[in-house]
Amino acid sequence: MTDASSTQEPPRDWRDTVFLPKTDFPMKAGLAAKEPAILDRWARIGLYQRLRAARAGRELFVLHDGPPYANGDIHMGHAMNKVLKDVIVRSQSLLGKDAPYVPGWDCHGLPIEWKVEEAYRAKKLNKDDVPVDQFRAECRAYAAKWVDVQRAEFERLGVMGDWSDPYLTMNYDAEAAIVGELLKFAESGQLYRGAKPVMWSPVEKTALAEAEVEYEDVVSTQIDVAFEIVEAPNAPELVGAHAVIWTTTPWTIPVNQALAYGPDVDYVLVADEAGRRFLVADTLAETFAARAGTALTRGGWTGKGAQLDGAVVRHPMHALGGFFARPRPMLPGDFVTTDAGTGLVHMAPDHGEDDFLLCKQFGIDPVFAVDAAGMYRADWAWLSGQGSVINKKFVASDGPVCTDLREAGALLAASDDFKHSYPHSWRSKAKVIFRATPQWFIPMDRSGVADMDGGNGNGATLRELALDSIARTQWVPPRAENRITAMVQGRPDWVISRQRAWGVPIALYVNRATGEYLNDPAVNARIVAAFREGGADAWFTGDHQTLLGEAYTLADWEPQNDILDVWFDSGCTHVFTVEARYGEGVRANLYLEGSDQHRGWFQSSLLESCGTRGRAPYDAVLTHGFALDDKGRKMSKSLGNVVDPLKVIGESGADILRMWVASTDYFDDVRIGKEVLATASDAYRKLRNTFRYLLGALDGFTDEEAVAVEAMPELERYVLHRLGMIDTELRTAATGYEFNRYIRLLTDFANEDLSAFFFDVRKDSLYCDAADSLKRRSYRTVLDMLFHALVRYAAPILCFTAEEVWQARFPSEDGSVHLLEWPELPALDGDVPLGTRWQGVRALRETVTEAIEPLRRAKTIRSSLEAEVTVPSAPLPEAELAELFIVADVRVGEDVAVARTERHKCGRCWRHLPEVTVDGALCDRCAGVVA
Repeated sequence: MTDASSTQEPPRDWRDTVFLPKTDFPMKAGLAAKEPAILDRWARIGLYQRLRAARAGRELFVLHDGPPYANGDIHMGHAMNKVLKDVIVRSQSLLGKDAPYVPGWDCHGLPIEWKVEEAYRAKKLNKDDVPVDQFRAECRAYAAKWVDVQRAEFERLGVMGDWSDPYLTMNYDAEAAIVGELLKFAESGQLYRGAKPVMWSPVEKTALAEAEVEYEDVVSTQIDVAFEIVEAPNAPELVGAHAVIWTTTPWTIPVNQALAYGPDVDYVLVADEAGRRFLVADTLAETFAARAGTALTRGGWTGKGAQLDGAVVRHPMHALGGFFARPRPMLPGDFVTTDAGTGLVHMAPDHGEDDFLLCKQFGIDPVFAVDAAGMYRADWAWLSGQGSVINKKFVASDGPVCTDLREAGALLAASDDFKHSYPHSWRSKAKVIFRATPQWFIPMDRSGVADMDGGNGNGATLRELALDSIARTQWVPPRAENRITAMVQGRPDWVISRQRAWGVPIALYVNRATGEYLNDPAVNARIVAAFREGGADAWFTGDHQTLLGEAYTLADWEPQNDILDVWFDSGCTHVFTVEARYGEGVRANLYLEGSDQHRGWFQSSLLESCGTRGRAPYDAVLTHGFALDDKGRKMSKSLGNVVDPLKVIGESGADILRMWVASTDYFDDVRIGKEVLATASDAYRKLRNTFRYLLGALDGFTDEEAVAVEAMPELERYVLHRLGMIDTELRTAATGYEFNRYIRLLTDFANEDLSAFFFDVRKDSLYCDAADSLKRRSYRTVLDMLFHALVRYAAPILCFTAEEVWQARFPSEDGSVHLLEWPELPALDGDVPLGTRWQGVRALRETVTEAIEPLRRAKTIRSSLEAEVTVPSAPLPEAELAELFIVADVRVGEDVAVARTERHKCGRCWRHLPEVTVDGALCDRCAGVVA
């Protein structure tokens, strides 16, 4: 007799009847290898040019590129900036606008010149011994080399633009436009030449703009110096006493020309043990005594600073005669405070703005004793040729300045321990000084600035026009407006001259007799034409008599050889890029740079445009923070914490970097490191898997399979309702440049609404329903809509992956996802109540899932399909709830409860259903499908 169990046929394997997703789209991205091929394809099909043709005639959106310096490989700040710009430009194109992007480079100025000089120094050559045209040619070649290098690096980031025709400030047309803008200022009377203290770099031998200076904490020498009072008409008892000054710049004592007092400050005479009398502010006497290391007694004269009117002191080095023997007046200064020091301030009009202005008021002029290298000139009676004024040894308490003052009996205290913030050149990292030199300025407060219609701006000053334009500009984030407003309110006149060789010259002729510059439109037109023909070199190598014309003689007019501040160059880029390409009067929709550009490009562009057009060159300005390491520190080679974007791209791909940029709160400083990039990679992987699922689930889908929205089940209509809500929020985020919110909306929708809910619920229908069933067709119709929407939404950020996804479904020779526009979604009128109802359904589903989990952990059930659930109420039919919850059965009871089902399992769909009589048999649906 044979055992029946040994002859029973094994259960049928129904896997070959299940409709599993099918796609060749790989789960592993391999971006580093794939992205270059995608870039090559875009170049081959002329994607940028085709996009321009497709969007021609549409609303124009111009993001004007702020020019980086062409001097080195890109760093993370470059990458963050360029990716953010590209995301914005691509999103505006997706919204249907004509959004060109013209990249540009700043090719003039000290950054490039400094690098060329470094090469000279390595060869023990002096750039001053090289003909200027040869040196300029080397600077041009250096800049051109790095433009090509950076262009390739920016393109590798996926930045789409007119890379074949970028703007370069060294192009002849650009140089002609820059000098043309300068001459507009000259013709409208907005230029003057004057000698006043400016930030000066002794190492680089040039004036610096405020934006070229950074502040670092240093330890300086502080000294107290005695100036003998020789006259005091309102307080004769002060004669013979010594007025005491305190300074942290001992090197300025050799050019002292006066002392300043506070008219309302209370002063007192104090005496040391030797009987010498010193005049200091009453509240600062004790701190002075501590620095001097001596006991001081009060007695004798006390009074207000106003009583010092007419008082005269003599320089501690008066024995040298000449300049040093001149009397030094005591002058009233409203800037004198009692916060520190002695309440008396020594005045060196060569080396301080307050000093200069106060001395000028009383007819005291600078003496220009310190040369371009920071040395006292050879004919100066004290300290000539003894060292640079920024040399620490020169100004130390045992250095030549203090030693001579000590021998003269005037040095009361000296120590090398004063900690404070001090300006440095951000290029050479060397200290800068204030130095009075003849420079060219654009005045901030001269009335009558010309407006764009050729009027006089209603008598407005450049400062007033700039502040008005700031108020009319959209600032993103809004707090940026306060920052640039404060900077423009308090800024001095714009120093536009530099004592260098590589740049656009200040192409003016100055009358050798009167000092006035030539203001002749005909001459100016010839200058501009010469620059357009031969670039700025025409000024250095051309015939000046030809430029002057027959009306003037070169012997009477001196050509100026200073070059323009490079910020003036970049401030003119809107002229030869935006206006030149899109029409006169057109201004950029958006400028976007780091927050340091409030004092740099944003401001120079604002002032240049206001001075020549009466308004800002932009409608909106977006500022982002800086890229820091994962600990929030500034990246530097010395710390070894530099994150190289090129290395990240080479290892992980540009889309990971782009994902990181979009996901940061870039309005503030952002962090990047291994963990941060790992988080970005994980978010990318989940989104990529969403696309992979869509591609697989849509295998073989055609328009004939599509179902009208009104015929779809409620779940499909709810998901389309959610898609519509997300679509609206994404539009708002894109137009507000909030891509942190944008990418979060996109990934949350993909992960929570789709993968964790919709895809999970409908996988049973996708795998097991008949191919022509309404539910499955409806699901696939919605998947098709989701695919078209999500691939478009992702394209501005994940530009490579979106292209890969699109080509995986719609392969073509010359098609591209980036030629598409924002998706058009079906109208879902009246489905707001549906959305509210399904919020409740999903909340109940989460509660049920949480209730099932303990049974799963206890291995009472292996999957939710084995669970029977009781719920307090049924917002949908119980059979639909069972499908939504992915359980065997749902019943209505008092509370949420879960138990193991006694039903048998279908051998094809694995659901536990009442009609299945034995495990492995088929349910009615599956039996009908395979029949």
